[in-house]
Amino acid sequence: MSNQPYRTALVTGASSGIGAAIVGRLRAAGIAVHAVARDKQRLARLADDTGCTPHAVSVADHDGMAEIAKTVEIDILVNNAGQSRTGNIADTTAEDIDALVDVNLRAVLKLTHLVVPGMVRRNRGHIVNISSIAGHYAFAGGNTVYHATKAGVHSLSRQLRCDLYGSAIRVTEISPARVETEVFGRLIGDMEEAKRRFFDEYESLLPVDIADSVAFAVLAPQRMNVSFMEVLPTMQVVGGLNFAKKSADPA
Repeated sequence: MSNQPYRTALVTGASSGIGAAIVGRLRAAGIAVHAVARDKQRLARLADDTGCTPHAVSVADHDGMAEIAKTVEIDILVNNAGQSRTGNIADTTAEDIDALVDVNLRAVLKLTHLVVPGMVRRNRGHIVNISSIAGHYAFAGGNTVYHATKAGVHSLSRQLRCDLYGSAIRVTEISPARVETEVFGRLIGDMEEAKRRFFDEYESLLPVDIADSVAFAVLAPQRMNVSFMEVLPTMQVVGGLNFAKKSADPA
């Protein structure tokens, strides 16, 4: 730890799942962590368990996030907060579109915009964006808006490396496939059913796997930037091809 320059991290979506695991992993590495999420009670438990500093605020609350950015010197920004929905573009709602864009993309852009100038002044920092394979691959059953927002995070990560070229600031995008978290239960409204349908018969990633991926990138020697990491369960593949048959009645 003595040869790495980072002292303080800010992690969004920190109250459970991947975010909570990242908080714990960075705290174990001796980094002071500011944990951001909406669930005050879960954040309090996380603070008791890890010694992080909790901030019960939504990432979509720009003023609230600006206040944190103004008072905390952030060396590591982990943009992890995200939401998903069921359905495709034909059956989603305008409210779902707004919610996904606000949390998954607009909040990432605004928080990055708040934090990067300080990193540039100090010539020290690391931005870690947690995206998704949904940002790189199209597959049936995925929510169209979710895919689009994660593609935006992917594009942001690539462009940030151009924006910060010549500085010591690193940018890492970590793109997970299926991770065993509560998000599936929220999507279908039944945690037990989600466990049965998505996890009981499959070996999925665990939140700690993504936290360890973040730690690998963040704690790597400063000469090394892990720019992109796609993390899949061993038994899951991406891609594939579907070919619809001709319809007897095109109408």
